[in-house]
Amino acid sequence: MTTTTPPITLDDVRSAAARLRGVAHRTPVLRSRTLDALVGAEVHLKCENFQRVGAFKFRGAYNTVSRLTRDQLARGVVAYSSGNHAQAVALAARELGTTAVVVMPEDAPPSKRAATEGYGATVVSYDRYTGDRAAIAESLAAERGLTLVPPYDHPHVIAGQGTAALELLEESGELDALIAPVGGGGLIAGSATAVKGLHPATRVIGVEPEAGDDTRRSLEAGRRVTVPVPRTIADGQAVATPGELTFAVNRRLLDGVVLVDDEAIKEAMRFAFTRLKIVLEPSGATPLAALLTGRAGPLPPRVGLILSGGNVDTERFARLCAPGDRAGAPHPDGGPGWTGGR
Repeated sequence: MTTTTPPITLDDVRSAAARLRGVAHRTPVLRSRTLDALVGAEVHLKCENFQRVGAFKFRGAYNTVSRLTRDQLARGVVAYSSGNHAQAVALAARELGTTAVVVMPEDAPPSKRAATEGYGATVVSYDRYTGDRAAIAESLAAERGLTLVPPYDHPHVIAGQGTAALELLEESGELDALIAPVGGGGLIAGSATAVKGLHPATRVIGVEPEAGDDTRRSLEAGRRVTVPVPRTIADGQAVATPGELTFAVNRRLLDGVVLVDDEAIKEAMRFAFTRLKIVLEPSGATPLAALLTGRAGPLPPRVGLILSGGNVDTERFARLCAPGDRAGAPHPDGGPGWTGGR
């Protein structure tokens, strides 16, 4: 069997943590006796919905942009995203005195586009069904001399995302299991690197929406598998293919991936709001959905969850959380209720 050098190590995550100190928020870890009683385990919730830009993405974006040369910063950066990574790169660029161009789909949530522009980025729109966002961004990078900051498939991005799990372990101590969302795979890859580097016996479980199970299928196949563009309310996890680097990490370190449907995600959002008093976007609620539905399987005594973000506008949040209401379900033609992939 051949061995390869892993894209990132625990030392890379620690280096990212040092770079983020005093810049990114050290987000709280919440506990709930009600939740513990419901699932029969001691649950530690790492609340990245309280991170800058409202999601974990700021960690990876800042870690990456902050490592650019003076010349690269002078020329600016480019990214592609429909939401949280867009805002994260825009804010990181502003914090570091550079400019950002972000390629966003035309049907991206208006609140996320407005926030991205509010941080000073220039937004370039495209049609997600006919355009290739990565190709557009790469073309802009070549034409304008910009540095591409991908949403997940980059060692510095992955290492930055892993600092969320590192902080969780520092506060809560050794855990028996960690559960986190899987989109492109950066958060879970960085988290697994941190967790397994410190506590190899800790199980790391990813959660995907049922409509977008590209990582689960890829792990089963032993290679990267592409699925149709997912239609799910978990827009931050609507990814068709795992990243090359992230999959290299995840196939080595993940203990499994479980799936949750949109109704379970909405119920988890309701529970988080009514019982935990926090707002989660659909993607941020998927680990909680896996816990509440039992999809995560029999739980060991101490479990950590990364609640990855809380970027959802008031109207959509109200629709999704309305009991029995189907207004937040994905629209078959990409219209109202459909927000697409990150």
